[in-house]
Amino acid sequence: MVTNAVKKYRKKPVVIEAMEVTYESAMDVFRWIEQNSQGAFDFAGTERPEIGVGIDPADGRMVIATLEGDMHVSLGDYVIRGVQGEFYPCKPDIFRATYDAVNEGVES
Repeated sequence: MVTNAVKKYRKKPVVIEAMEVTYESAMDVFRWIEQNSQGAFDFAGTERPEIGVGIDPADGRMVIATLEGDMHVSLGDYVIRGVQGEFYPCKPDIFRATYDAVNEGVES
C-alpha cells in the first residue's frame, strides 16, 4: 500500500495587493514596501530586516528582503504583498496566469 500517494490541491482564492514595476512606478513600489515593512536597508550592510527593501549598488535593481532571502526585482515584475504582509516579486507571465484583477470593494 502506498502511503505517500500524490494528491491534488486547489489554491485558495485570496485577494492580494500588487504593483507592476515600471520606470514610472519604481519609486512608488519602493515606498510602498518601505512603509509597510521593516523599512529600507543598506544593501552593502551586514544587517537585513526579515521584510524590507533596498537597492543593489551593483546594478541599481530593487531588492526585497524576505524570509527566504534577498530577491531582486526587475522592470516588468509585479511586487506582491501576501496575505501575511510579506512582499515578493513575481514574473509578469506567472502573475497574469495566477491572478485576475478584482473590482474595488469586492473581495472573493
